[in-house]
Amino acid sequence: MEAIIEKMQAESTGVAVRTVKAFMSKVPSVFTGADLVAWILKNLDVEDVTEALHFAHLLASHGYIFPIDDHQLTVKNDGTFYRFQTPYFWPSNCWEPENTDYAVYLCKRTMQNKTRLELADYEAENLAKLQKMFSRKWEFIFMQAESQSKVAKKRDKLERKVLDSQERAFWDVHRPMPGCVNTTEIDIKKAYRRGGHGCGTSGGAVAKNPVEQVTRVIGLRKQKLERRTIKVSKAAEALVAYYEQYNEFDYFITSPELPNPWQTDSTEMWDAERNS
Repeated sequence: MEAIIEKMQAESTGVAVRTVKAFMSKVPSVFTGADLVAWILKNLDVEDVTEALHFAHLLASHGYIFPIDDHQLTVKNDGTFYRFQTPYFWPSNCWEPENTDYAVYLCKRTMQNKTRLELADYEAENLAKLQKMFSRKWEFIFMQAESQSKVAKKRDKLERKVLDSQERAFWDVHRPMPGCVNTTEIDIKKAYRRGGHGCGTSGGAVAKNPVEQVTRVIGLRKQKLERRTIKVSKAAEALVAYYEQYNEFDYFITSPELPNPWQTDSTEMWDAERNS
């Protein structure tokens, strides 16, 4: 995919990228869906428009190209404007962004008074959930978003437009809108096979070197046992939140109003229940 994208971006033989003049503004570094489909039909071994559109859709769903005004990563064979993603955000860089990064991004969007940067409904819901999830360190997230926003304001206006759209497209890939395919999800069957499972020969025959195979599986099991499933900081944060939520119900930490008659000689609790 990336080799084809590089060919598409070639100055003389690639897709025609231009700056389009709109009403009282300019739209930099864009191309149309029709231009993209025409280039695929001309330069690749593709037989018809349907196949070309399907390939273009695959490029978009993996984040190599994206529509400039839509969160849905699809391609239409018309005058809709699209833009190439910067190589920094390509999937080959093995991005695994965390929820804190997403929270900073959404928070930063709310600070910029631009119509094109307004949060979609699902993004506003995600922001509310993240704010609740990271309530203890939301001040730190807000400060990060504020500093990034200040840096962005110093950039050239057209450059800022392009960078904002590329960052938005990156998150559309890794945190897609409801109903869209998440291409970053791992196929459990492929991951299982890649992990060294199911390596026997077809028909249930015995592997050539079963001792080596079993040793390899044992090694993989040991690695999984030694690897932490979550970060210590996140586990500690969850433990503190759990303690704060339930400490009033723990009589070892918070003394009850009336002493427990099963632990002390006092019968005040029973007397109070009898009187009520």
